[in-house]
Amino acid sequence: MEFVQAEALQNYWYPVAEIEDVRPGPLAVTLLGSQYVVWQSDDGRVTAAPDRCPHREAPLSIGYVDDSGLVCAYHGWAFGTEGRCVDVPSSGEGAAIPPAAHLPCVNVEEKYGLVWLCPGEPVGSVPAVAQDSDPAFRRINTGVDVWKVAATRMVDNFLDISHFPWVHTGTFGDGLATEVPLINLEQLDDDFFGYAYEVDVNNPDEANIISGSEEALVHRWMSTGYALPLITRSTIRYDDGLEHILLLCSTPIDNVTSYFTFVVWRNDDHSVDAEETIAFDRAIGAEDKVMLERVPGSLALGQTDMASVQSDKPSVEWRRRFLALVES
Repeated sequence: MEFVQAEALQNYWYPVAEIEDVRPGPLAVTLLGSQYVVWQSDDGRVTAAPDRCPHREAPLSIGYVDDSGLVCAYHGWAFGTEGRCVDVPSSGEGAAIPPAAHLPCVNVEEKYGLVWLCPGEPVGSVPAVAQDSDPAFRRINTGVDVWKVAATRMVDNFLDISHFPWVHTGTFGDGLATEVPLINLEQLDDDFFGYAYEVDVNNPDEANIISGSEEALVHRWMSTGYALPLITRSTIRYDDGLEHILLLCSTPIDNVTSYFTFVVWRNDDHSVDAEETIAFDRAIGAEDKVMLERVPGSLALGQTDMASVQSDKPSVEWRRRFLALVES
């Protein structure tokens, strides 16, 4: 079975777009192998539903949004708040609208500048990032990209630090120590499980904005963790108290293709343009993408399917918990 077919995954939240992408919409997205349409009404409410008109099954994402709601391009049927059909032009004003005309909407939430979908019944909330409500921090969104990579491989990669000296040679990894200290896993907060560590990393000129330092080498206090099923978070604190938090979102389009976006929070003085601030992070992500797109298929989830060593401890534990989830 492909992991995207696991029924349990339907009950979690996945970011599929930035809110700006669906103003007003409609926007077509694919999640866990199913197609959805997302749009925003005049009152600001975001709605998501299967990308299929209940009349003659035209994709609603090729329609348009006006003051009546989402209008189907095939016969002009219009759908308002919560997907209720509000107009059937061929029937004339005042005609009864059949119950089957209403859209079977899915759960949608706007958080961190992203639109999150949950196709089933949510078992919890979107993972919490405390800095989002802290006025000392600003949030920077980075856009949504499509990677030809299984979301499982992306999470495995984001939990791993042993690839830094090998993959990230063009950014911060050149010359880093290759040996990984013993990793102790722990509950980092209510939502994220992972590990904390310290590391000295290269600080090339293009990274000075992120680190707030011009030193060639900077010390980082870090933690890396995950919230099931596929959200990871990296926190970075420098010696001067500057913090840089990244929420790394891997959303499965299908078994081998994913949406990727990352959100950054920083307690800086806002003096540097947001695009300049995230340019180095984008370059790091591009290095990951180049490597991961060369690795075919989905990640094997069994504990004996691949060789692992102590530095793989975070991924091994995540895979154990993820496999238990998809098999539940």
